Amino acid sequence: MKKLEGKIAVITGATSGMALAGAKLFVEEGAHVFITGRHQEALDEAATQIGRQVTAVRADSADLDDLDRVFEAIRQEKGSIDILWASAGGGTPASVGDVTEEQFDAAFAVNARGTFFTVQKALPLMNDGGSIILTGSNASVRGYPSWSVYAGSKATLSAYARVWVAELRYRRIRTNVIIPGSVVSPMMEASLDAESKTMFESVIPRREMGRPEEIASVALFLASDDSSYVNGLELVADGGSTVI
Repeated sequence: MKKLEGKIAVITGATSGMALAGAKLFVEEGAHVFITGRHQEALDEAATQIGRQVTAVRADSADLDDLDRVFEAIRQEKGSIDILWASAGGGTPASVGDVTEEQFDAAFAVNARGTFFTVQKALPLMNDGGSIILTGSNASVRGYPSWSVYAGSKATLSAYARVWVAELRYRRIRTNVIIPGSVVSPMMEASLDAESKTMFESVIPRREMGRPEEIASVALFLASDDSSYVNGLELVADGGSTVI
């Protein structure tokens, strides 16, 4: 039997990278997946790539009105949610002396605020025994120069998870955080020059960034009953770069 047979999953920010790879894998494993993204063209392309058992809803996760539209669409089409993967996020590098107010606010708006309210607005539709997955970053546990704002905004997610484990225990809803390292994605390609890419690869034991599919398989574990006794975990998937 497929691992997510008959499940309803929501993945935010799923127009590219590891979240898109996760949406494809979840569908292969039997789920119907709702995906979100800010840009309609990219969202349509992602839905085409997934091919079946997918509903695409345009939304900016930092916009609470957009989130309301997403979950109202889910309520009307399916009525409930089994899996929520809050993966929408982003940020740009800047040294502490150069960070602008706009850069700071943008990172925290989507990574911290957007993730919080995504979960809050999903909860009324979440089935008891469901799984919440948050996408953190190993930038929050390493000292990568020029990434302090991004790291800080991602560090909030582990704090959320610890509290939600306690708050949601009576509903048996699990909350776990994936802590990916450097993964090949359009966002990564856009934000890194050749020197920065070489620096990131140099701290990975295999000297090669992760593939989106490698993170998707971690998300599948956390979404499925394979991880039924896993709750409050920060699951680091970074090729070992945080331990050497």
